[in-house]
Amino acid sequence: MATKKDIRRTKIKFHIRHRVSGTAEKPRLSVFRSNKEIYAQIIDDVKGVTLSAASSLEKGFEKSGTKSEVAAKVGKALAERAVAAGVSTVVFDRNGYLYHGRVKSLADGAREGGLKF
Repeated sequence: MATKKDIRRTKIKFHIRHRVSGTAEKPRLSVFRSNKEIYAQIIDDVKGVTLSAASSLEKGFEKSGTKSEVAAKVGKALAERAVAAGVSTVVFDRNGYLYHGRVKSLADGAREGGLKF
């Protein structure tokens, strides 16, 4: 059974997704965080294709430091892959999470890596 917190996040998520959509020129950067890990992907919603992705679960990924520091590293890795794929600007989809903590760290890392929001 879903908790009240999950239901609230789902409602916020649908409200955000109603307004935010990725195109070929400006794809969507979607974030998912669990209690231990963080995942991010850049999506072209028109074609329904993931252009690049990164997560803290990847082999060879250094998970030293706090969860926020790891999120910043994931954001930077995602940005480097996106720039290599030809993506420079994105629309940020925080996926119902507050823009605070790990989500903010990931966004800052992506900006540091060369993405524009």
